[in-house]
Amino acid sequence: MYKLTYRLLMFALLLRCGTGFAQTKDSMALPKVIVDSVNKQLKAPIKVTPINLRDAIVPTVFIAYGVIALFPGPLNKFNYTVQEQVYTDGSHKKVPYDNFILAAPVLTVYALNIAGIHGKNNLIDRSAIFGIANLIGNGGGFLIKNFSHVLRPDSSDRFSFPSGHTFNAFLGSEFLMKEYRDRSIWIGIAGHAVAAATGYLRIYNDKHWFNDVIAGAGLGIISTKIAYWSYPTIKHIFFRTGTVKTVVLPTYQDGYYGFTLTHYFFPQEL
Repeated sequence: MYKLTYRLLMFALLLRCGTGFAQTKDSMALPKVIVDSVNKQLKAPIKVTPINLRDAIVPTVFIAYGVIALFPGPLNKFNYTVQEQVYTDGSHKKVPYDNFILAAPVLTVYALNIAGIHGKNNLIDRSAIFGIANLIGNGGGFLIKNFSHVLRPDSSDRFSFPSGHTFNAFLGSEFLMKEYRDRSIWIGIAGHAVAAATGYLRIYNDKHWFNDVIAGAGLGIISTKIAYWSYPTIKHIFFRTGTVKTVVLPTYQDGYYGFTLTHYFFPQEL
């Protein structure tokens, strides 16, 4: 699923640059077309998302709920109640759909763009924001998982809190909401519904407690919001000249996160 997301990003970028490839036979013109396309998008003004602390209330409450429920008390007991009703008391087989639908919201963003239904930001800005949100959320989630050391309901390991699947699903659904809410708020609502279904399936498959899912949702939403709030400043700091020779994009391959760095060693006037 992550490979598919990455390939879709690269495919969308090639679509943007493809018309330029056919216009020249000069072998040196190929990288120039890529740079010109990237520069054009970097020069485009970013649509600033104003910081509104009220937007952070819901995800902050979700994260706080998840943390409080880790300790003995009513919320912790509620985890077992939910687990009994959803998994223990139900005679069912585990389903793998949660491993696939979590990527649906973010894939929808790029699919809509390829279909000609443009969102709030261009390809470069949108992808950079998505990458920043992943760095914030996955970095924080990795540290929390290793620090909390919570046993999963099925006792498979101690990386239960917070739910990574739910985090990625809600990061993508909030990303979808931010990009397309001005066109139709129902697009974002549909994305959140898919993300919620992902969280439910994590409980259904006995992989997470209720508070794991709630905290994962909060972390995914707040990570995306922080990325949108901070990106205009980051873009101004690193690309204030409007010209780029180095492009860095997030990557995922065979279970490992990383970056692809491309630097162009040729004069910009070519």
